[in-house]
Amino acid sequence: MNEVSPIKIIDFCLKNLDHTVLINAWGEKVVFYNPNGSLKRGIYVLTVKEKDGANDKSSHLDREAIFRVNIGIKKNTFTNMFGAIPKRPSAGKVIDMNFDFTEINKIIPHPVYGWMAWVCVLNPSELLFEQFKLLILESYNLAVEKYNLKYESEFR
Repeated sequence: MNEVSPIKIIDFCLKNLDHTVLINAWGEKVVFYNPNGSLKRGIYVLTVKEKDGANDKSSHLDREAIFRVNIGIKKNTFTNMFGAIPKRPSAGKVIDMNFDFTEINKIIPHPVYGWMAWVCVLNPSELLFEQFKLLILESYNLAVEKYNLKYESEFR
């Protein structure tokens, strides 16, 4: 399997999605939408997580060379893909959906933030990344919409 590196995924965002910035935050690489640096960080587009966190160990990112790409999508897209939005899990737990959160190269609900219509993929192949790009674009468009609704009038 010819997999895509985290750098290639981030570069895709920074080169193709206007007003995106990369920030290392909370032990992750985060691509934010932040036109003209108008916000402290920005609005999430995508994160790359390369190690387990205190409340997120379900993907076993402590395995060698394993990473997870995470994005938020529209609720109707999520339900079309997975049937329903799960309930919010309690702290340190995962969503109640029947998925193997350690599986590589498959788009699945985010183990912790699936309740917010976030999805993820561990170590995507080139082929899967091409499909995932459509969801990244959806995540980007959501970030732009959120920015325009909340901040646009403040920065005119």
